[in-house]
Amino acid sequence: MSPAVSSPPRIIRIASRKSQLALVQTYWVQEQLQKHFPDRSFEVHAMSTQGDKILDVALAKIGDKGLFTKELELGMINKETDFAVHSLKDLPTRLPEGLILGCVTERENPADALVVHEKFKDKQLETLPEGAVVGTSSLRRLAQLRHRFPYLTFKDIRGNLNTRLAKLDAGEFDAIILAVAGLQRLGMSDRIHQVIPSEISLHAVGQGALGIECRADDTEVLSLIKVLEHTPTAQRCYAERAFLRELEGGCQVPIGVNTVIEGEQLTLTGVVASLDGQRLVKDTITGNANDAEQMGTQLAQKLRQQGAAEILAEIFAEVGR
Repeated sequence: MSPAVSSPPRIIRIASRKSQLALVQTYWVQEQLQKHFPDRSFEVHAMSTQGDKILDVALAKIGDKGLFTKELELGMINKETDFAVHSLKDLPTRLPEGLILGCVTERENPADALVVHEKFKDKQLETLPEGAVVGTSSLRRLAQLRHRFPYLTFKDIRGNLNTRLAKLDAGEFDAIILAVAGLQRLGMSDRIHQVIPSEISLHAVGQGALGIECRADDTEVLSLIKVLEHTPTAQRCYAERAFLRELEGGCQVPIGVNTVIEGEQLTLTGVVASLDGQRLVKDTITGNANDAEQMGTQLAQKLRQQGAAEILAEIFAEVGR
């Protein structure tokens, strides 16, 4: 009787958006997994999402339920791919049935960055002149910056990082706001003119971390990707995502957060702001990092009682939810 021939391990197919930043992030995950599992094969499958295709409409007007994730999720549900790498800030807090957030990687700096036109290289956000045109596609940034700097002019900007930088350099904008992490991952740290402090602008939920989404019943993939999990980042992001989920806000609403872990203690700060920046509700909660999700829910309920629910209801009506 001939000996049984073992079949080769299955090829793991990784879904990614086609943008330069998404691919840099996905190839990093592929490389890390290849180092941990040299006998396995990991293939990247790039695809375009709705958010990549619609570039002439403000993100908030399109609706954000899976704007940058839906196509990738369908690929996993249909078993064409095995897991997807997302910028965690783009991943909705409620996932399709059968899919889970299987891993959160170590976070880069989650702060926002000010990038300026050459003529304002001697300025900071606080010293930009009245009427200076600042580009951002984020309602979260818009609301918080309007609150602090009502004399600046804010204008919507879309496109990938290189497109936005080109518009800035061509003089369409005097400054733009981008994520520090995205610039760092693309090797463009030299374009960071100012890291915006959290006192001015709290960052987006999950910003700076990568989220790996997979099928809930795929134990093989779950065991592979878990080697990339960074527990402190995961705890911070689970608190942030629970806060956002409880407020029923997607990634295109003016909800900002900041989280810090010291030992086993987690401190979560959250903000909800009106689009005009006139009203802003902000509070902080501290507790055990193991209770991260519970803390996020509690902070959301506190802000609701302080007027956040009314602010969000107005915003949803305004952007056509």
